[in-house]
Order: sequence, then C-alpha cells, then structure tokens
Amino acid sequence: MQENRYSASWLTSQPPTKRAKFLASLSDAEARHLQYDWSFWAREKQMLPAQPFFIWLILAGRGFGKTRTGAETVRQWIKNNKYVNLIGATADDARDIMIEGESGILSVCPNAERPAYVAYKRRLDWPNGAVSLIFTADEPERLRGKQHNKLWADELASWRHPESWDQAMMGLRLGDNPQGIVTTTPKPIKLILNLVDDPKNIITTGTTYENRAYLAPGFFEYVIKKYEGTRLGQQELEAKLLLDNPGALWTRDKIDANRVSVFPDLERIIVGVDPTASSGGDEAGIVTVGVCERDYYTLSDDSRHGTPHEWATAAVAAYHRHKADCLVAEKNNGGDMVEAVIRQVDPSVNVKLVWASRGKIVRAEPIAAIAEQGRDHHVGYLPQLEDELCMWVPGEASPNRLDAKVWAMSELSAGGSDVSAVKNPFYEYDEVL
Repeated sequence: MQENRYSASWLTSQPPTKRAKFLASLSDAEARHLQYDWSFWAREKQMLPAQPFFIWLILAGRGFGKTRTGAETVRQWIKNNKYVNLIGATADDARDIMIEGESGILSVCPNAERPAYVAYKRRLDWPNGAVSLIFTADEPERLRGKQHNKLWADELASWRHPESWDQAMMGLRLGDNPQGIVTTTPKPIKLILNLVDDPKNIITTGTTYENRAYLAPGFFEYVIKKYEGTRLGQQELEAKLLLDNPGALWTRDKIDANRVSVFPDLERIIVGVDPTASSGGDEAGIVTVGVCERDYYTLSDDSRHGTPHEWATAAVAAYHRHKADCLVAEKNNGGDMVEAVIRQVDPSVNVKLVWASRGKIVRAEPIAAIAEQGRDHHVGYLPQLEDELCMWVPGEASPNRLDAKVWAMSELSAGGSDVSAVKNPFYEYDEVL
C-alpha cells in the first residue's frame, strides 16, 4: 500500500469501482493501520502546521472536524512530550467530547496507543508514560500552578471564565517548544480577537461544508438549510467572525466594558424563565439577575433544551443555587402548564407568571437602555446569552435567553429597585402563585 500517495479526499473522488479495487487490495493489517492513519484521513487544514507557532487557533463551523483535529494533535504530541493537557469548557464537555466522544481521544487511538482514562484523578495515562491532565474552564483556580508541554483547549469562545485562559498560558512553559491548539466556533469576544491579532499564532478557518462527505445528508437537508443566509449560520456554519449586528440593542463593547468578576450583596434576585411547552426538547431560556441599588448583575444562564420537566428542574435549581426571591415565567406559551410543571418539581418555589401583552421590542428596549447606561453587569462570560443579545435585531423573533433576561430585569425594575421605573409597562402582572 502506497499510503503517502493517497488520501481520503482522493479516495472519495474516485469512481466506485476504483474505490472498491483500492480497498480490496489492502491486507487486514493494512486496513487496520489505515483506519487510524491520520495522514490519510485528514484534510490539509487539519494537519499540524509546518511553520513555528505558539497557539494554533482553529476557528471553524459545526461539523468541520475540530474535535478530531484536536484529538489527533494530542495523539501526535504525546509521543514526544510528558504533559499534553486538556481543557474543556465544562467538565462534562471534557469527558463527553474531548475524551469519550465519537471523535475524542479514546476513539482515535489504536489499542497500542490508547491511554487509560482515570476519571477520578482527571487524567489520561498513556502507554509510553506520558500524562494528560484534564481541566475545566469552570475551575480557573485548579489551573493555577499547573505546567504544560502542550495544551488542547476546546470551545474557548464558550468559556465562562476568561481567567482560565490566563492561568493556562502561565503554565504553558515546559520543554523547548511549548504550544497549544485551540478548537472553537468563532465568536467575536475579546479573547478570540486577541489571539487572532497575535503574530505568534497560526489561524486556520474552515466551514461546515468542507466536511460534507462525512456528515449525514439529513443534517444538510434539515439543519443547514434552516440557517443558511442567517447571521447565526454565518457564524456557526461558515465560521465568520461576526461583530455586532447593525441595529442590535446590545453591543459587545458595552457588555465587555461593564463585565465584572465579583458583585456586591444583592437586594433582590430573580430567575427569569422563557418556557417552552414542547415535549420535543426545544430550548427554554433561564437567566438569573440580581439588583443592588440601581445596578443589575446577570449571574447565570442556565437555559437548556429539554422537556418541560427538564427545564423546570433547571430553573428551580437556579432558584435555590442563587437563593432567589422569585421565579418569573411568561405564561403566554403554556399557560397553566407552566405553573403545574414548576409545582411538580418544587411546590415551595415563589413563582410569578406574567403575560406578554406588548411586543418584544417594547419589552426589550428599556432593558437595553439600562445596559447602555452602564448599569447592566454580566458576572463572568455568558457567551450564548451574549450572542443572542448582540445578534438580535428588533423585528425578528427574539431568542429565549434574551427573553428570560428581559423578564428578570423587568421584574426587578418594576419592583421599585430602579428609581427611574416605578412600574414597567412591558407586561401585565399576574398573581404570585
């Protein structure tokens, strides 16, 4: 087998008869080898750059093959480095995507190279004695003092705590050539923009369409077509680094300028919920906001896809975690079901149902004005919520996270905490249940 002459791209371009002839010519050993030969399967953009770099930043669309590229890079680096460590956006992401996922490390390594996953120690023990320590961006302090020869950071644009990246970079100092690979969907946050502007880094961009041969036809037929031509599609599929949407009520510069890592004792805390009545796993917005004097602090975004029972469970968990005063939910979509499903999870929760009697823009504009005045502070990074805020233009259907934030802040300002708003006109009040 002359494997250097061939690639998967070449093979898929051949007529069926020629493909069959090539595959039939392989011995069992050659076929097993080819299965794990990354030089055969990788597209050019997925191969380690030949030129020197400090960070290899892959900004690519969904389904491009980012995870496979990260896992294969770790597999290559581990042959000559003692510590090739991993950082996932969350602990679940590190386990479910980077390690155990279909394109994760355990899947791409043949038996002779496959590491032992020691979950309770948060590490991979490789057959050659090398180690991969496993971190989560949700725990920046755990990265303090840790050192790395090489590093794989996944979905950096979705990390809640930017200080996790700072701690990681301070530890990237072992060996003669410390390097990192970042695999992420592009989002125009300051951290990503700084990496793009650094001449020491190599930037690779790619779209979902480049990996079409290995994606399910239904994905293109039903999902891609839905988002083609939209700003979300440009970001998530075409991997374009979009800045603020002209006409949006929120801007990233304003959110960044008012972002905080700590917050004062809060006078009131509200969990805003934009529910879904569907049992098919649609997303419900769940955003928690507190107020101190005339400043608002968005504490968390617990929005999730799931059944009504699943989103209600997440909302109630946020309510107790933040010791909230009230859970405010829109009753337009679901009516009595909203009350019932929350009661099933925890009958002790203080719930207020509100009726959206005015249009989305009427409700959102006063809340955006608070942000414009510099009184709306996000605690850490809330990337998915911030995407929705900065991409939504009045007149379009507003997304769930944005609505949940608006409900929470509307309730706080209507409650008298904001002296400029005695009673909000954005919704009609309903009973406290």
